[in-house]
Amino acid sequence: MPRSRRRQAEPARPVTRRNRHGRGVRGPVTGPHLPLLQGRIDFFEMSVASCADYLKGLWPQELGDVRFEIASAPAGALGPDEVERWAVDHARRRITLFRVPIERLSKLHRNDDVHRRLVIENCVFRAVAEYLGKDPWELAPERYRHF
Repeated sequence: MPRSRRRQAEPARPVTRRNRHGRGVRGPVTGPHLPLLQGRIDFFEMSVASCADYLKGLWPQELGDVRFEIASAPAGALGPDEVERWAVDHARRRITLFRVPIERLSKLHRNDDVHRRLVIENCVFRAVAEYLGKDPWELAPERYRHF
């Protein structure tokens, strides 16, 4: 009797998600040798923290116990054409920076990480200058000596 060309039924394999072309489950997007992906919020928080640490190092007595906070947006707008980008509270020794107005309302001539970071640092400098009652250029005169 001739042999049947039909194969015997193989046992069913467990269904795995994202098993493309038999290559197995996908790994992480960045891989083990690359840094994790960074979002807008993380970038904003790191920029504010690094600038605040820099300024606290320059003004340790005045800014030693000042808290820098980040909020999404202010509770209300100042007027029809103006939205606060930061709030200074002398009584609680707190500076609050509002992420959404700083990111969305700043008009960058080049939209890249360097220019975004410069806008964030500019707002931190201006908020600290308002807190201390000084001009922003007076906060770190050595930093801007080349201008």
